[in-house]
Amino acid sequence: MDWGRAKNVLIYAFLLLNLLLCYQLWVDLRDQVSASVDFTSLSEETQRVMEQKGIRLLSAIPAGTPELPDITYRYSGEEQNDSPVQLKQPVDSKLIYSSFSELSKQLESQIPDIANYRFDAQESEVGKFVLHPLVENQWSLFRVRLELINSDQKIVAYRWPKIEIAASNNEDVQKVLPASQALSSLIEKYFPPDSVVKEIELGYYGELFNSESQVASPMWRFMLENGKAYYVDAISADIISPKTTE
Repeated sequence: MDWGRAKNVLIYAFLLLNLLLCYQLWVDLRDQVSASVDFTSLSEETQRVMEQKGIRLLSAIPAGTPELPDITYRYSGEEQNDSPVQLKQPVDSKLIYSSFSELSKQLESQIPDIANYRFDAQESEVGKFVLHPLVENQWSLFRVRLELINSDQKIVAYRWPKIEIAASNNEDVQKVLPASQALSSLIEKYFPPDSVVKEIELGYYGELFNSESQVASPMWRFMLENGKAYYVDAISADIISPKTTE
C-alpha cells in the first residue's frame, strides 16, 4: 500500500469535511438570525417583495406606537467648522462600549450634559464616536452630533453641539406610524435590491440650517448595512432617502 498517497487522501477528506461543517454552521447561524426577526407585522405582499429583491432584515421591528409631539430647538451647527476641543485628561475609549455611565462620569466635568446623549454605533467611524442629544431622556435627535475624537484607544478631544431644546407641548401629541408600515413603504418603493436593514430606531429628525427656532418631527430611522440611512416621518409618512433633501 502507498501510505504517502493514502495519507494525502485522508488529509483532503478531512479538509473537505471541515469545509462542509463550516458551511452548515453558517447556514444554521443565518437561519437563527432570520428566525429571531418577526415578519408577521409585514403584509404578505411586502414579504414577497422582500424575497424578490433579496432584502434581509437583521433588526427586530419595533411594535410600540407612542404619542409624541413635534419639538422646537435652537442649533446652528457652528462647532462642525471648529477644531476639536482637547481633553485635559484622555479617557479609555473602550468605556463607550462597556459602560457609558462610567464614561459619562469621567467626562461630565469637561463635556456639559454628556449623560443626556446616546451613543450611535451606526454613524460612528474610525477615530470618531458619534452621540445624539436625547429628547425627554429617551428619543435621539438625529443629525445633531456630539463627536468624541479617539486615538490610540483613548478619547482625546470632542466637538460639542450648542443646542437648546424647548419644552414639549404635551397637548399637541399624535400617535406615531407603526414601524412595520414605514418599513413596508421602503421595501416596496425605495430600498435597492440586496439591501440589509441593520437597525430601526424611533427618534427626531432635525434640520441643520441656522435660524432662531427649528422644528423636529418624530422620525423612524432605518439604517442599512452599507451605511445609508432612510428616514420616515412618523406622523405624515413622508420619506427622506439618501437621494433626497426633502
